[in-house]
Amino acid sequence: MGNFTNLKIWQNSHKLTLEVYILTSSLPKEELFGLTSQLRRAAISVESNIAEGESRYTQKDKLNFFIQARSSAAEVQTQLFLIHDIYSKLSVKANELKNEYEILSKQINSLITFRRNRI
Repeated sequence: MGNFTNLKIWQNSHKLTLEVYILTSSLPKEELFGLTSQLRRAAISVESNIAEGESRYTQKDKLNFFIQARSSAAEVQTQLFLIHDIYSKLSVKANELKNEYEILSKQINSLITFRRNRI
């Protein structure tokens, strides 16, 4: 078991979660229980699943959490598409974050592949 905070992929995910919080703080108040809440939870889920996966003992357990992290990253991307399409003032930042999550998803895929080869 390793220290998840040493993982570059977790560090990147944490940085992106903070950026999601900044972006969602600019959403209208009527989105507080909609996009704001959902997007924040999904972003937190990405880094939490990476952390929990890295803290698991078996490779199979690790993989399950990393796969969940990848799914949550896709959820974040979907919600960023919505922000991009609905809120023009936030579209540039939403698109930048969406692209960053696409890169993160590829990194998670690489991590999954690496761990699968260790089973």
